[in-house]
Amino acid sequence: MRRFLPDTFTIMLIATVILASFFPVSGVAADYFGLATKVAIGLLFFLHGARLSRDVVIKGFLHWKLHLTILAATFILFPVIGLCAGVLVPGILPPALYAGVLFLCVLPSTVQSSIAFTSIAGGNVPAAICSASASNIFGMFLTPLLAGILLSAGGHAGFSLDALKSILLQLLAPFVLGQILQPWIGEFIRAKRKLLMPVDRGSILMVVYLAFSESVTEGLWRTISIRDLGVVIVVDVIILAVVLAITTFGSRWAGFSKEDEIAITFCGSKKSLASGIPIATVIFAGQSIGSIVLPLMLFHQIQLMVCAVIAQKYADAAKKLQIENAQPAT
Repeated sequence: MRRFLPDTFTIMLIATVILASFFPVSGVAADYFGLATKVAIGLLFFLHGARLSRDVVIKGFLHWKLHLTILAATFILFPVIGLCAGVLVPGILPPALYAGVLFLCVLPSTVQSSIAFTSIAGGNVPAAICSASASNIFGMFLTPLLAGILLSAGGHAGFSLDALKSILLQLLAPFVLGQILQPWIGEFIRAKRKLLMPVDRGSILMVVYLAFSESVTEGLWRTISIRDLGVVIVVDVIILAVVLAITTFGSRWAGFSKEDEIAITFCGSKKSLASGIPIATVIFAGQSIGSIVLPLMLFHQIQLMVCAVIAQKYADAAKKLQIENAQPAT
């Protein structure tokens, strides 16, 4: 039953949205808070770069077929499904929330949960580490590019040179600096992950609070109804179900091993909240992004609950097979 309950971070996200709804930051305080948020985002991506081992990057090229399959699911399959969801606009899905769905579909995969679920299910963990990490690296370039293409196709503002400059300065530069210093500080940062976790989660919570404060001030909850939230949840569930089905059965059809199938299923079906929200603040700078990150926040919890069940199914099947193989033939 616990697998269906929200995790601690999701509860913190919900509490942050509620706080912003009743006590939004505005005026001069919002300016200072926004500056602090940019610093926190820069620190977040610096730590991402410092954590990533060079060995992981090198090994990522060895199993190229698996990695290309996961990247194709993340940056091709998802965007195609997002464009297909455009048939629901404007009759069922509000255009503002559809922009959020499109943005969700161009984000990189998660790192921690992809690896964790792959491990629980008995999959190829080294491949999951390489693919999830590579997805986030390529996402710095592909996410803004695809967001510009898809949002323009969906009738929204496209990608601008100012956004590219902001990404280079706020996201890529700290990441590269972290990679440069990784040989000296990488082991320390990986060893102190629990101590540094407040930086990861705190920066995301700061972005969510600022984003929803601005959106609430501009009338977010007057334009989005309970029905709209329900529609977004249904759309998120359908997108996840389609991707899970294609990655699972597609990897079997392509002849991947069971371990590789598990890695493809979990890495190819995830979308990163940790990377997505900071990237949204850069791409959509000066805009109200509350409705844009809302589909992502809902998808985050849905993917955790669904993949927890699937990972346990894989683990149970593997355990049953081991027991059957261990029994003497009669």
